[in-house]
Amino acid sequence: MTSLFFYGTLRHVPLLEIVLGRPAGDIDVVPDLLPDHAVLVVTEGPFPCIVPQPGGLAEGVLVKGLSPQDIERLDFYEGSFAYDLRDVTLQSGEVAQVYFPQEGLWTTKGPWSLPQWQADWAALSCFAAQEVMDYLGKYSVDQVAGMFPMIRMRAAAMVNAAQSQQGQGTLHGKVDIDRIDRVYTNYFALNEYHLSHQRFDGAMSDTLVRAVFLASDAALVLPYDPLRDRVLLVEQMRMGPVARGDRALWQFEPIAGRVDPGETPEQTAHRESKEEANIDLQALEKVAEVYASPGCSTEFFYIYVGIADLPDKVTGVGGLDTEDEDIRSHLLSFEALMDMVDTLQAANSPLVIAAYWLARHRDRLRLRAPLATP
Repeated sequence: MTSLFFYGTLRHVPLLEIVLGRPAGDIDVVPDLLPDHAVLVVTEGPFPCIVPQPGGLAEGVLVKGLSPQDIERLDFYEGSFAYDLRDVTLQSGEVAQVYFPQEGLWTTKGPWSLPQWQADWAALSCFAAQEVMDYLGKYSVDQVAGMFPMIRMRAAAMVNAAQSQQGQGTLHGKVDIDRIDRVYTNYFALNEYHLSHQRFDGAMSDTLVRAVFLASDAALVLPYDPLRDRVLLVEQMRMGPVARGDRALWQFEPIAGRVDPGETPEQTAHRESKEEANIDLQALEKVAEVYASPGCSTEFFYIYVGIADLPDKVTGVGGLDTEDEDIRSHLLSFEALMDMVDTLQAANSPLVIAAYWLARHRDRLRLRAPLATP
């Protein structure tokens, strides 16, 4: 049996339960301290690292009686973050092992706070850990590390889902999930659910098998200049039309981007407007919070109209080279936008939704037109 000292996120008992795969009552956990070390914030992510610091005292917990299977699970989880085990002697005199970061891996700043992390990141980290641990025995540590950014995206969406506003007046019935099979995982994921659900007559359905495409939440914004009465659209090649065999592979769209973990949809809308079209939004108007296709996908859209100054010179080609984006922007008058929608030339559903919302609220927005540049 092995003893480990945890100084960071695994001090959070629900996360430790997920990683070890057993309840807290079956885990021998006691508080302890590691002399001459400090636990610091990592700039690159919402987690800490431990560093030598003469006179320092790193707070943590000692977990005793860990089996080889426990260590295998911990190595798999921590290995995704490039940590190595080393022997230490704790203030209690106990000898234990600690996961230390590989030298030079992280940039550190200031002391790390467990309560602050729990308030900001614990729920997301638990969702992410559940997916990571599902891959034990299926994928290598390096493969999971490569997928981890999207794992965190999916976890962030689950945190957001707990705060959703819709559902008033619908049945809040029972859903029994027998099992979930992960059919595919890479950038996106595909799960196959075996479940039964309560019917409107009160009875439970037979066991159903349903496939669900796992994506992330996204923010979409249609920039609108109330003074000039025009909008900005972006154009790029899209894989949906490619896979469907559409004759139009480049699509007109609102500005859009995935909501990063720790980011609000509003922050995403502002960030993506700068990245994709190099424009600054003056204000955001909420249009809708909707599933893209609730019958088969988790993808969820936060749609906005963004008040902006849109002079003639604002158009161009943008996007991030790091994301292989090639995005061209266009200016359209409000009437041209509505003609596009009316003649079925707009094949992007958030664009159509935002256009109809703008048609309803346009007069109000034009009463407070922003200052414009020449």
